[in-house]
Amino acid sequence: MAVALGLVIAVEVFGAAVHPFPPGADTSDPEVIKAHVAKFPHWVLAVVAIAWGLTVFVSVWLATRLGPNRHPAHGIFVGLLLLSAVTCNMTMLPYPVWFEVTNWVIFPAAIYAAVMVGRGPRREG
Repeated sequence: MAVALGLVIAVEVFGAAVHPFPPGADTSDPEVIKAHVAKFPHWVLAVVAIAWGLTVFVSVWLATRLGPNRHPAHGIFVGLLLLSAVTCNMTMLPYPVWFEVTNWVIFPAAIYAAVMVGRGPRREG
């Protein structure tokens, strides 16, 4: 989860760097935040969706790989936590529908792929 947190922070720092709040904006005001998010350029959202997907993949892969017997439950748990967090984020802020749908496709796909890769080759017997 520490790796996931670090990667999420990195993605958010990227977003803040390429689309900063206007000078003097009250970033503690939810309405100011919503207005800012509504103005995000689509290319930034596309990069963020890909970066969040990579964050999920790396975090789930690591949890699966480091868990006892490489059991998929560890990775799935981490992935579902991240999916819950992004769903909460997307319900509170006015993202475009394409961005929300993209994330709801990317996250489960990244979870599945990372668990499969993290488990390693299946052994018979």
